[in-house]
Amino acid sequence: MESKLNVALLAYTPDPEQTVAAAARLCYSASDVNAIKETVASKDQEPFIGKLVDSGHLSPIEHTSFTFAIEGISRACSHQLVRHRLASYSQQSQRYVSMADGFGYIVPPSIGQDPSLKEQFEFFMEGIQEFYNRLIEALNARGIEGEAAYEDARFVLPNAAETKIIVTMNGRELLHFFTQRCCRRAQWEIRAMAVEMLKLAKREAPTIFKDAGPACIGGPCPEGVYSCGSADEVRQQFRTL
Repeated sequence: MESKLNVALLAYTPDPEQTVAAAARLCYSASDVNAIKETVASKDQEPFIGKLVDSGHLSPIEHTSFTFAIEGISRACSHQLVRHRLASYSQQSQRYVSMADGFGYIVPPSIGQDPSLKEQFEFFMEGIQEFYNRLIEALNARGIEGEAAYEDARFVLPNAAETKIIVTMNGRELLHFFTQRCCRRAQWEIRAMAVEMLKLAKREAPTIFKDAGPACIGGPCPEGVYSCGSADEVRQQFRTL
């Protein structure tokens, strides 16, 4: 069965921008913590945080945390996601969770837009499902059951198989993640996921993530000859996100 992307923001640092402002002001202030807290709470912190981001003073943003629940992505996508090491991950296990009732899968747009290719793709997924189930039955018949059967039967599951994952990143790592994965040079699936994550993060911390997105948002495209050539269009897209 074909699965669709779904991203939810499960939890985040309360008042993330006040937390960032307090951490940053502590660096430059002789005041005690209570005084700094009162100062931060009584002022609009948008201009101050904007200056922090523009100056590249990003360590205070590490004091914020954002936790996302993501489903409807492929194992191919999650393999890319976990390369971002400054994060915490909890992923649905194919060892402990049986796929005998039907594994979800992701259909790439290039295949989904071609009726003939999509039909063949789905036929192949159905064949994998049937063989997976046969493997489970054969292993069960030999007394190999539960996770012992699932962990070996999963070897036939494809990169297209859907996975579910919970991801926690601090604000600074999220900014880096968006720079890398919102770029049009990124693979289409992780790019779509990153854009949805950015929308949610921006809603709760609009100043921190005001100019978040691919590197060309705040300067020239770093991709050189590999540039998509549409920097102005990309900037407009993310500034109105």
